[in-house]
Amino acid sequence: MQLGTRWTAGDTPPSAVPAVLHDAIASVERALPADPLGQPRPRWTLTWLERRPIAELDTGVIVTVDAAGSPVVRHDADDEFA
Repeated sequence: MQLGTRWTAGDTPPSAVPAVLHDAIASVERALPADPLGQPRPRWTLTWLERRPIAELDTGVIVTVDAAGSPVVRHDADDEFA
């Protein structure tokens, strides 16, 4: 696995984030609840596994690309029941 980069949810993804992930990341960010207490926004971490990008939000949401090249959104808790 190769570490990529980190950025804060709501900010423009860095250039290292493949364009194929951008819409799925934006969709996840739109679904985040508003924080009336002003807590820090969660951060994304981009890594690469077997040359596929994996963007993981601190909340456990994962955006990756399937074998066909389509973005997939899941939650790390989904892996516990697989």
